[in-house]
Amino acid sequence: MKEPDDQDTDGEKSVTSKSNGKKSLRSSKSESRSPVQEDDTFLEDATDETFTEGEESYLEEDSDEERLEGSLSSFQYDDLQSTRVSQQTPAPAVEEAEEEVKKKISESFFYDYMELASMPFVTLDSDIPLDLLTLVHSFGYDCRKRANLQLLDNSIAIYIAGNQLIFLNLKTKEQIYLRSSSGEGIGVIGVHPHKTYFIVAEKGSFPDIIIYEYPSLRPYRILRDGTEKGYAYVNFNYSGTLLASVGSNPDYTLTIWNWKEEQPILRTKAFSQEVFKVTFNPDNEEQLTTSGSGHIKFWEMAFTFTGLKLQGSLGRFGKTTTTDIEGYMELPDGKVLSGSEWGNMLLWEGGLIKVELCRGTSKSCHNGPINQIMLDEGEVITVGSDGCVRIWDFETIDTADIIDETGLLEIEPINELQVDKNVNLFSMTKMSETGNNFWLAQDANGAIWKLDLSFSNITQDPECLFSFHSGAVEAVAVSPLTYLMATTALDCSVRIYDFASKTLLTQMKFKQGGTALVWVPRMVNFTGAEIIVGFEDGVVRVLELYDPKGLTIFVGRKKISDADIRLKQVFKPHTARVTALAYERDGEILATGSKDQTVFFFEVERDYKPIGYINTPGPVCQLMWSPMSHLESTLLIICENGYILEAPLPTINLEEDDHDVVSYEIKDMCLKCFHFSSVKSKILRSIEIEKRERQRKLKEKIREERRNKLAAEMGEDGEKEFQEEEEEEEEEEEEEPLPEIFIPSTPSPILCGFYSEPGKFWVSLFGIETEPIPEDIEDPKAYSIENARRKREHDKLMKEVEEIKAQKREQIKALRTEFCKLLEMNEELPTHMQFKRTDFDVDSKIRAEMHRRTAFKIQQVEKELAWEKEKHELGLKKLKNRFRDPLESDTIVVHAILSDHKISSYRLVQPSKYSKFKRTSQSERKPSKLDRFEKEGTGRKDSQRDAGGSIAIQEESIIEKGKKFRPKTLSEIMVENQIEKTRKLILKAERAQLKIQQRKKEWEELYKSKPGDDYEDPKDLQAIKEAQVYMGDFNLKTAPDYKIPEHMRINAAKKEEELGHLDSLVHGNKRYMNKCILSLRDLKVAVVEEIQCLVQELKNIQSTLHVSKHIPIPQIPQIHPEEVPEKRFQYDEETLLNFKQQHMKSDDEKSPGVEQTGSGGPGGGFLKLSSGKDGDLTTRDSMSRSSKASTLSLDIPKYMEFEKAEPTDVELEIMKRDEIKHVYMQQYLVNRVKELIVTFDAELRLLRHQKLKLDTQMKLSDLHHVTLFQEILLLKNFEKQENILQERVNSLDKEEQYMQWKINETLKEMEEKKNEITKLQEQEKALYAGFQTAIGENNKFANFLMKVLKKKIKRVKKKEVEGDADEDEESEESSEEESSLESDEDESESEDEVFDDSICPTNCDVALFELTLQLREKRLDIEEALVEEKKVVDNLKKEYDTLSKKVKIVATNLNAAEEALEAYQREKQQRLNELLVVIPLKLHQIEYVVFGEIPSDLSGTLVFSNHALRRLQERIRELQEENSKQQKLNKEWRERRKQLIREKREMTKTIHKMEETVRQLMISKFGRVVNLEALQTLSVNTTLEELKIRKLRKELANAKEMKMWEEKIAQMRWELMLKTKEHTRKLYQMNDLCIEKKKLDSRLNTLQNQQGNAFQSLREADVVAREEVTELIQLQAERISALKEEIALLRRKGGLILPPIRSPQEKEMQPADL
Repeated sequence: MKEPDDQDTDGEKSVTSKSNGKKSLRSSKSESRSPVQEDDTFLEDATDETFTEGEESYLEEDSDEERLEGSLSSFQYDDLQSTRVSQQTPAPAVEEAEEEVKKKISESFFYDYMELASMPFVTLDSDIPLDLLTLVHSFGYDCRKRANLQLLDNSIAIYIAGNQLIFLNLKTKEQIYLRSSSGEGIGVIGVHPHKTYFIVAEKGSFPDIIIYEYPSLRPYRILRDGTEKGYAYVNFNYSGTLLASVGSNPDYTLTIWNWKEEQPILRTKAFSQEVFKVTFNPDNEEQLTTSGSGHIKFWEMAFTFTGLKLQGSLGRFGKTTTTDIEGYMELPDGKVLSGSEWGNMLLWEGGLIKVELCRGTSKSCHNGPINQIMLDEGEVITVGSDGCVRIWDFETIDTADIIDETGLLEIEPINELQVDKNVNLFSMTKMSETGNNFWLAQDANGAIWKLDLSFSNITQDPECLFSFHSGAVEAVAVSPLTYLMATTALDCSVRIYDFASKTLLTQMKFKQGGTALVWVPRMVNFTGAEIIVGFEDGVVRVLELYDPKGLTIFVGRKKISDADIRLKQVFKPHTARVTALAYERDGEILATGSKDQTVFFFEVERDYKPIGYINTPGPVCQLMWSPMSHLESTLLIICENGYILEAPLPTINLEEDDHDVVSYEIKDMCLKCFHFSSVKSKILRSIEIEKRERQRKLKEKIREERRNKLAAEMGEDGEKEFQEEEEEEEEEEEEEPLPEIFIPSTPSPILCGFYSEPGKFWVSLFGIETEPIPEDIEDPKAYSIENARRKREHDKLMKEVEEIKAQKREQIKALRTEFCKLLEMNEELPTHMQFKRTDFDVDSKIRAEMHRRTAFKIQQVEKELAWEKEKHELGLKKLKNRFRDPLESDTIVVHAILSDHKISSYRLVQPSKYSKFKRTSQSERKPSKLDRFEKEGTGRKDSQRDAGGSIAIQEESIIEKGKKFRPKTLSEIMVENQIEKTRKLILKAERAQLKIQQRKKEWEELYKSKPGDDYEDPKDLQAIKEAQVYMGDFNLKTAPDYKIPEHMRINAAKKEEELGHLDSLVHGNKRYMNKCILSLRDLKVAVVEEIQCLVQELKNIQSTLHVSKHIPIPQIPQIHPEEVPEKRFQYDEETLLNFKQQHMKSDDEKSPGVEQTGSGGPGGGFLKLSSGKDGDLTTRDSMSRSSKASTLSLDIPKYMEFEKAEPTDVELEIMKRDEIKHVYMQQYLVNRVKELIVTFDAELRLLRHQKLKLDTQMKLSDLHHVTLFQEILLLKNFEKQENILQERVNSLDKEEQYMQWKINETLKEMEEKKNEITKLQEQEKALYAGFQTAIGENNKFANFLMKVLKKKIKRVKKKEVEGDADEDEESEESSEEESSLESDEDESESEDEVFDDSICPTNCDVALFELTLQLREKRLDIEEALVEEKKVVDNLKKEYDTLSKKVKIVATNLNAAEEALEAYQREKQQRLNELLVVIPLKLHQIEYVVFGEIPSDLSGTLVFSNHALRRLQERIRELQEENSKQQKLNKEWRERRKQLIREKREMTKTIHKMEETVRQLMISKFGRVVNLEALQTLSVNTTLEELKIRKLRKELANAKEMKMWEEKIAQMRWELMLKTKEHTRKLYQMNDLCIEKKKLDSRLNTLQNQQGNAFQSLREADVVAREEVTELIQLQAERISALKEEIALLRRKGGLILPPIRSPQEKEMQPADL
């Protein structure tokens, strides 16, 4: 395999012809090239041949690579061009070429449409204008072309119709047209994601892809050489930068384009079969998917070491049947959802089928292929050929997985839409209208639909916008009178168009497709309103066009069109499709032609009375009557096989009647026949004859010249020599045979023909006839010449062997006949002289060997038939599973014995799914308001507290566990002891507090249980509610103001439950009846057995009686096969053999008579045999008993025959008594048999009567079942919207309850705060009272102390001390307070400037002064608390007001939502009311009488049950009695209330006395009223104890930290000592270096002085030496300075040691050393 850049001359030569073809194609369209391509002329001139051949060879190499290695190659167009140019152009040219290639096309560049569009071809010498024909309107639509309906905006749709691209304005119905550029049609169209460009992919030889700009419709880009014949599909990526195209037959090339640069990026062969579709993954533009005939392929663009590649993996179906895939969709996570031919969806992941999706009970998602799958607004939409659009849940599909071995997963669609009957949806595109969900749908049966997929109560019905023929138009005819046009096609429709108004007037559907059509001429029908149409099945119909507006409008006629078609006459003259229709020029005769090779003539004036028909030598394709210019009226009959007949006008026999006609064939018609056959072989033969004649004459001339020459030179000898040479030449020459005359068996077909002048006509032929082609050897296993010869010899040898075998068989047959004669002779001999059978055996081992071989062959046959046996057993098992196992009981028919009555059981299947499964109804799903309030409202805070508490407990437990493993110090032990002590004190106080709280809680519960003034008993409320519901207010459900009660609202789940209940009831009743019938059948079997025993006993008795005293023996009843259906499946070997014989007879005898006689089929014979045997088995016991008795009775007379004697008197008496006894028993047994039969028949009639009643009930239940099922279907349509409305009501209800709960909580909190404010005010009053008590009366410092107590001072707030966060939250309110306090303080200071509360006045009690200061602090605390509480109360009031407003809004919304739900329920009820319900009534049940008679119209009646009517009447009496009881109870409860009020007053007095007693006891014991609760809960100061514990813990932590720091200090000292030693060593080293430097300086100075005195001029060596020394000195100086810096750095603390500075020489030498 070679790379694209490798030069392969062989490969280039192999594709030269192909490249030449492409170059010629390019040259033919050079005028439409872009300027960019014209700039590339240098490239094309320099390397045109090389580049073209290289490109083609690369494509072939690419395809080879795909076939051999399975990898998918690609190439980059620009790199390939630059590489090819660089191989054969000089360097300057290469640079220029690369610049030209890399030059981009201007974004503002456009092509000229007039240069691209295909134009009509006109010869140069013709004067016909190009615009002779102009397209005005198109009535066509290629509805079976994929994706042939695209939207450019909301009102403009585009589609293909033949060679035109049509822009259709959906609002104005106007059309704009774009012609194809190739003139051979358009393959496919596409639209850019931004709707700014659209694609037209052509068809033809190497077609182009033209990208137009919208709305200017100017050609923007042209993509060339993407496929050979046509494009199948195109698709943009999500961003619109790339374009994918796939070709059609034969190459199926997949190309990825950079379309703006007109360059292919990647190219490969998609598949070896037809590819339907290619798309980019919208979530990953590097992934593509293709699908087609029997495959789906997943592609990925990946960078490899050879460049960008297009790698594909073929989807493997596995166990799933291979299917064509039309529609698919890429999911966001890389999975692909595709359709199938049988209608299920396949979910692909990793190239394999993950799961197959179907509907419930393994029902397919669509009844036919799925043509398109889309994802829209989180829902999956599937479009099927069954005319259905179904909506599926995306999450269910995305997370689908297999659950069993079948690989199927059952899901149900969310919504579905059946567009219409006979609709085949092919594709859909969404219309981007805001607020609507409208789609345009392409119908493959010839229509464009507008669909509303909103699925709401205002959803519009599907609307057919436009209708077309769904295939090729077979015939067209134009009205001779008006602007009307009639068409017909194989889609079984005939359409009438008004091409003046550009509209479809009407259409008519038939069961067969139309093949020929003619508008009836005006001489036949003056109005010009008739057309005659021929159809596929040979039928001819005359249709009339009429105006329906003149008809009477009747009820149910919704729309009256402008025109309509009706059938006027129909007849069937042919057995195959009608191909031609023609009226005679005078309109008297109609001729019809057909593919059945006949032409039929009809007399038009006599209602198309048949005249007769003639046979033609081939299928008729055209009929043409001669025009008026001809003298005689003749018919030109043109056949497909090259024959043309001319028939005269048939004679019309007016006297002959149709009943007398034996055959309509016209045999005496004089026909002229013309046959057009090939003369090519004749022409070639004549050319060969002329050629040979010329050669012969030339040879004779040459011979004559030679003869004359020899005669002149040699005389007579020359003459002789010439004659000898001539004889030799004649012997050598053998004339070759002339070419044979060949006439093709299938001549060129005749397209059309017409009369020109009298006696002349023109014919147009199609195609070129070819020479005969020898039959090719296509079988790869065909015999070679040698093998064929060997085969003949082998067959000859086998024939001889067969003849020998036949001779041997004849000899064996003769020996067998002789042996049989010997056996017969042996049997004729006496017994003592006969030979034994074994004496005839020549060798006993032979027979044993034969038996062994027979047994072995039987085993072999069993092994061979094992697979067939297993196959049939599996087939039988599957049949049982499918048809028998679902049956719970089969039909049993029990026949009566004496009468023809019979009773049959019900054929019961397993219960339906509705009775098995139970869905949660909507009422069950809806939670109650109280439950939500209790669970979500009050429990919310508790759950949070519990969660917080549990977290704290877990943290504490973790800390305690950690502490267990650490050693405890003395301080920790002290801390723990202190904590334990404090904990015990706190626990004691908490127990007391808990006891008090528990007591308060009990009091609160007691007060809560106290009923309010407006309290009502729940039992009374429930009774009132029941009375309102069941009071008998029967409002009509059809009333417009009918309000559906809550308990009567229904949905699909409730209806399914009701349907399941009905099914279970029906099933139970049928099963009970089947049990009764089965027991009756068992009774009949027992009766038959008993009758058999009685009949046998009766026969025994009659054997002892005289014949004259015999009573007729009753017949034994038979058990019919229908009564034991289970025995049909019981068989034995004899039954199977009989069945096999019957099967073989039915196969051998195929005559109708045999089939009629065996109409019972194999099953009938099977049943009869098995029933007969079982009948014998049922009476086996009785027969055995009777047989014993009969044998005894028959054997006794045999022995008595030898002892005959006259009986004595005693014996005669005994015999007489026995005879009387036997006569009695005989009569008794007959009566017993009759009694059994009559009893059984009575039981059967009684049960039959019961079953008839049950049948009536079952029929009513079936009708009810149908009604329920219709209601379920209707309710399912309403279910989605109803759930949405119900969820909204529930959410609003929940929100209202939550806000109401918050309001209640706010009110409770406000009440608590108010109580706290009251408590604080009471504390303030108590404080002042205590102060007055403390200072006493007549205290001279009372005013001063009161001022000190009431003085307002500014204090630092606790929140400011604790943190700044809380300060920010209360900034405004605290600032206001402070300012007010400051102002008050200033005022107080202004009043008394001398007032100073920091110093106790003289003679004032210091303790009292300190007490005053303490009380002031308490007062300030109380005031601050009051301010805070008031602020909280104000905030709560604001929150309460806000919540109240929100509650009103929510209540309004809730009422609106409930009204919407009620309206939807009412609409649902109205739709349910529209369903028809069947109720059978008897005449006496109808009480709706008008003037004493039952009216014919019962639509105004109301069906009401008698039970409900009686219940209402009884309810009246119950309510009267209940009213009197309630009056008595009311009087009693009033008396009871007065008594309770008196008791309450007495209890209040008692409570006041006890409170006064308690108060006096407190004063006597404590001196004042004490709060007992505060006294009980008195505990330690927890704050102080906590501070002490914190102090101990802090000391322990500080001690640990000090110890750690001491260890660190010791370590740092040790490190300092080491550093000091190192610095000292460095100083010594520096000192040594300084001494050495001084020595070197002194030596240098000495040498310089000596050398300067010795030499006057410097030598070169000295200069070099001097430079070296200078460098050395500089290096040393640098080292000295570095060492000084290092020493200075080391002297400092924490100094860093820098690396030593190297000299430049060392730096240069370092790499060499390495």
